[in-house]
Parts: sequence; structure tokens; C-alpha cells
Amino acid sequence: MTDHDTTPATGAPASRQGTQGTQGSSPARRASLPPEAQEIASGYSFSGPALELGALIWDGHCLPDAQVRIPLPMLNRHGLVAGATGTGKTKTLQMVAEQLSARGVPVFLADVKGDLSGISEPGAVNDRIRSRAAEVRQRWTPGGSPTEFYALGGMGHGIPLRATVTSFGPLLLSKALELNQTQEQSLGLIFHYADTKGLELTDLKDLRAVVAFLTSDEGKQELKDIGGLSTATAGVILRSLTAFEAQGMADFFGEPEFDTAELLRTAGDGRGVVSVLELPAVQDRPRLFSTFLMWLLADLFHDLPEIGDADKPKLVFFFDEAHLLFDDASKAFLESITQTVRLIRSKGVGVFFVTQTPKDVPSDVLGQLGNRVQHALRAFTPDDQKALKATVKTFPDSPYDLEEILTGLGTGEAVVTVLSESGAPTPVAATRLRAPESLMGPVDPAALDRAAQGSPLYGRYAQAVDRESAYEKLTAAQAAREAGRPAPEAEPTRPAERRTEGGDREPSVVEQVVSSGVFKSLARSVGTQIGREITRSLFGTARRRRR
Repeated sequence: MTDHDTTPATGAPASRQGTQGTQGSSPARRASLPPEAQEIASGYSFSGPALELGALIWDGHCLPDAQVRIPLPMLNRHGLVAGATGTGKTKTLQMVAEQLSARGVPVFLADVKGDLSGISEPGAVNDRIRSRAAEVRQRWTPGGSPTEFYALGGMGHGIPLRATVTSFGPLLLSKALELNQTQEQSLGLIFHYADTKGLELTDLKDLRAVVAFLTSDEGKQELKDIGGLSTATAGVILRSLTAFEAQGMADFFGEPEFDTAELLRTAGDGRGVVSVLELPAVQDRPRLFSTFLMWLLADLFHDLPEIGDADKPKLVFFFDEAHLLFDDASKAFLESITQTVRLIRSKGVGVFFVTQTPKDVPSDVLGQLGNRVQHALRAFTPDDQKALKATVKTFPDSPYDLEEILTGLGTGEAVVTVLSESGAPTPVAATRLRAPESLMGPVDPAALDRAAQGSPLYGRYAQAVDRESAYEKLTAAQAAREAGRPAPEAEPTRPAERRTEGGDREPSVVEQVVSSGVFKSLARSVGTQIGREITRSLFGTARRRRR
């Protein structure tokens, strides 16, 4: 164990010379290249620190004197890693993540298929790796990165990762429950009522109890002045919760709630900790894990201060299976994603969406992704051909025939364009990518369990806690009424937490729940601090009560 903050990979070396790579191609070497290749290669000759992606492919040949790189400070300008299944996207994530870790940048990886856990252990050399390293002029040295393994609700191998229903918020929960816009707005009113009455929604039974109360004879009057909660809508929400729980989803909500600051740690030797969220056990529940990933980002956005441009990111967050986040999303949900991606950059967090084609990502989000690694696409069907043409249009002008290149790339090859040190797009470069230096495959489940249980974080999050919250308070109140005693009053903790730091009043019910023009104009007009508080409520997520 390198320090009290991290569980290191077994056998991880103290330094990783191989991931530091070269400092780009020298002018003398570039002079021997064909003129078009020289022009492309010069666009990647950065003066500052950069990650090594691979070597340029031109006219069917790999040119090791033309190195393709990405400036380290530009990693917080977001990016896209795309390509058809089996084209090498996962290995690209692994290769970039281990270099980021070596440069002291923490990384978050969502491991949907279970094959990214190998980043914790040194890779094994073979003829294929030797050949690839020689082709791209890579000094390949086996090594793993300091890694923490997490599992949603403890389902799978890793430290249990939970969120309270209150902090998850109505927008994200509506997406997970597949509610329509009217039901989403009603859920927002339910959350607001619980907040103002001090009814903490820790887990799903708390939410169920509040919905049941608001449709009871006594509770119906509580929301009467703002439209109330119809019995039909409440019934849909309760049925959705029942189906959600029947699929085993209840374990993801509860306490202790995960503190997303854990994702920002570095190891004792200065390397960034790679946080791997193991998702194979829940890969058939995509709406849940995709919205949970968005909660992690939203929570980071809440807590991190503005830092502007920095020498390197505070965190790079790889959002795998990104298309699942956008499927059937409401307008308010999409607007919140767009705003979060736009604003979190200035807090030092880079987000890379990982999916099959750029068309999986809405244009407002895609326009913010300055770094692109596009693996091969297939063109077997008319829909494939349409997606191919749409992808080509998203790249800058290029001397390549991109339609031909994108359908002819091999595994471990990609078309790349990134942001230069000045923030301008680099020339499009077909690239043979470097090989990861960590294990390219899954780690044994028993080793994952040992790593998780040996982590200092395990004792903090392993055991679920069910303290008094909305369910217990409402049950006690009902028992008191039936016995003819005065109902105990709930402590109004949430309204105090949602006041601004300057002591101003919190927004009204409608302002908090509905994403309206009033909401946006207020944020523009009442000053920086209050505006930030409102912006931080884009997803309706709540600020955590630090203990």
C-alpha cells in the first residue's frame, strides 16, 4: 500500500518510463516524411507535456517519425472515443488512462464489460505487443496503475457505491424510472415537499412513503396550492418504483453515500488513482448505471471550485456506453447534461464520452468535445452508411478520404484530431495507437475482492446504514395519530441547507422544480454566488450533508 489513500495495483512499479513516451518527432526526422505527412505531424509537435497516442498512418504505412499526441492541459476540454464493437475502444481508454495516472491525474473508468480491471496489473509481453511497440516507436514497459474498484450498491466486485434518493434528485431518478415529462414534474414536487418538511429520502422506501402520504386523505391538502399530486400520476410513480425494486435496484440507494471527492486522490508516489466502477453485474440495467454516472458528475460539479485553465486536469472521467444516457431523455434532462459538460471544464474535470458513433451524442454536447479518437466504423447497412457520412462531416477538412479510411482501419487504429496548446483543432491524423502497458484483460474476481477489502475506503462504505428518515418519521406520525397523540414534528433540515451562502431565501416551489425562464433569468440577474447555487441545481441534485 503506497499511502493511506489508495489501494495500489499488485506489482505496480514506482515509475512508468514507458508511459512518458517521447517528446514528439524532431524536425530533422519530420523532414524525411512526405509533404502531406510533414504538415500533419507538425500539428502535433507540442512544446509542453503531452500524452502519446501513437504514430501517423499515411498512404497505408505507419510512420514512427510522425508522433500523434494530445497536450495534457487540453484533457479538460472533453472528448469522444467512438467506433464499432471490437475496434479497440477499450484498449484506447486503458492506454490513455494509464498515461494520465503516470502524470498525476486521477481517472474514472466505467467498466461495463469487466475488461478494464487489468489496468491495475502489469501487462505481459508477447510478439504482438513487441511488434506494435516497434511500429509506433514505443518504449513499452509493463506496469499497472494504483486502482480502486467500486460496485454499484455492492453488486459485483468492489467497494459499495451508493447515493441517497434526495441527492440523486428528481431529474435523474425520473430518467431511471422511465417517467414522462408530467410525471417528472410531479416527482419534482414530491422532492420539494420532502425537503421543506425535513423528510430525508435516503432510500426507495422513503420515497414510497412520501408518495403514499401525499395521496392519502390527510396528505392531499399539502400540495393543493401548487396543483397537487393526482392519484393517477402517483400510481404510475409507485408502480415504477415497484418494478425498479423488483429488478434489484433498491441496493443502489442508501447510506453511507459515496463522497465523490474520493475520485480525486493521488497515490503516495504522485500517480493519479484510477477509480474503476465495475458494472458487469448490472450491465443489463443500462438506465440505472448511466444515470448514476451522471450523478457522479453532477455531484463533482456541485463541490469543486472554479480553477480556470490549469496545467493538468483534476480528473478525467470516461463515460462509457454514453448513448444510454441520451436515449429517450427529456428536454430538461438534455439541457442539464449540456450545461454540466459546458461548465465543469472550468472546474478542472475532463469528460470523454465513449460510444459507437458521434450521432449517439446530441449536437449541443458533441460541439463541446474538442478531442476525438474515432475507431473504425462499419458500412454494412443503409443506416451504417448514413452514420458513416454523418461522422465524416464532424471532422475538419482533411487530405484523407475519411469514408474510405474509417471503414478500413484495423483494430487499434483510429482517426484522431485534438485541441492544440492554443485551443485550435489539430490536423486529422490516421493513427496506429500505442499498446497499453497494463494487463489487457480482466483481473481474477478473487483478486478484485482482495483489493476492495484491503482498501482503507472499504470500512467507510461497505456496511449499509438505515437511520431515521422519511419512512420512519411518517410511520411514527401515523402511529401517533391513530393513538390520539400529537404527531412528532420533523426537523426542517433541508430548507436550511438549500439557502444560499449569503442567507438569501431559497427559490420558490415552481422555480426549483420547473426548468423555466424565471429560473434562468434569476441566475443571470442576482449575482455570481446565487447564480452558482441555481446552476448547481440543474439536475435537481441536492448538496450532501458533510459529516
